[in-house]
Amino acid sequence: MATIAHRGVAGKNSDARSAAETVSSVHAASRLSLHDRLLGLRDSILTNPGFQRFAGRFVLTRPIARRRAGALFDLCAGFVYSQILLACVRLKLFDQLASGPLASAELAARLPLPVDATVVLLDAAVSLQLLQRRSGGRYGLGSLGAALMGNPGVLAMIEHHAMLYSDLKDPIALLRGDVGAGQLAAYWPYAGNRQAANLSREATAPYTALMAASQPMIAQQVLSAFSFRGHRCLLDIGGGDGLFIAEIAAQTPKLRCVLFDLPAVADQASERFRAEGLSSRVVAIGGSFTSGRLPEGADIVSLVRVIHDHNDADVMILLRAIRNALPSNGTLLIAEPLSGVRGSEPIGDAYFAFYLLAMGSGRPRTFERLREMLREAGFTDIALRPAAMPMLASVITARIDNKFVNLT
Repeated sequence: MATIAHRGVAGKNSDARSAAETVSSVHAASRLSLHDRLLGLRDSILTNPGFQRFAGRFVLTRPIARRRAGALFDLCAGFVYSQILLACVRLKLFDQLASGPLASAELAARLPLPVDATVVLLDAAVSLQLLQRRSGGRYGLGSLGAALMGNPGVLAMIEHHAMLYSDLKDPIALLRGDVGAGQLAAYWPYAGNRQAANLSREATAPYTALMAASQPMIAQQVLSAFSFRGHRCLLDIGGGDGLFIAEIAAQTPKLRCVLFDLPAVADQASERFRAEGLSSRVVAIGGSFTSGRLPEGADIVSLVRVIHDHNDADVMILLRAIRNALPSNGTLLIAEPLSGVRGSEPIGDAYFAFYLLAMGSGRPRTFERLREMLREAGFTDIALRPAAMPMLASVITARIDNKFVNLT
């Protein structure tokens, strides 16, 4: 009897739990928005194997099913595509075809590769629109291959990505923080380094050269969204070897410019400015924003692909230092890829998120998050300016909020 009674009590408790769980589920469902419910319905339909077979056969849904299947396969095969691209770049295949199409046998001799392997690479590149078949069985540049030839910065990044692929070989370990510093962390030695000002020229030269290769593209994005003509002096922080400042100076002849970067990098910039005859109005100063004040006297400061390299605490140190270095009418300009930009989500939310994770410092941020940080640092009139290609860089401007004084 005791056993029966115990089971009866247990049964009642189980029923009570079931009832409570049912009520909880009903409440949870009632909290779902109409949008959530519609997405849930969509998920239940798309995950149904029977519907997938139907969609692949039905004339009206077949094109959609094929596009989605192709997109899903591209995600699966993306690494293979990237390695085909890397092979083309390392073999300088696009350079070989820059002056005109060639037959596979001639290309095999130039690369050099076995003829059969050359044909495999050529056909793969054709499928990715890097190359295009021409008359007489020859191969020429495709639409994407021709575009790459006009962007040496992109070619340099493709070669550089070999390090990223190595660091991403175990993405779960990377997400959990179970791996030590990888190749990217060593390549960008200033990231999270409080002693960065002591880095040698040998340590800074590789990443400085990579930055310089892509700076012309970024400079054009900035100039498409902002004019420096209303300013008298620009302070560019983290400006590398000075190519960005050189581009801006060429467009704004009356603008004086100051570059501020690590001492070893600033030395390289000084050499560029002397070689290009800019020394009379452009100067490079070495230092670190984490240990000391910034140069004063500029009425506009630029941060070009700097903020997303650093964590929030360092970014706030930098923003407050800029606030103190600028006059009351000063302007801050930020140019970098943003998270959450419509149409460029894979760039900011996927590519840069994992790149910076492997780098060991920084993260992509939305415009809304940067606006919050800028306000906290003492800036106002914060605006996101339309840029020609936001996937490369978005442009944000802000002005001094005069309610904030000497934020240290």
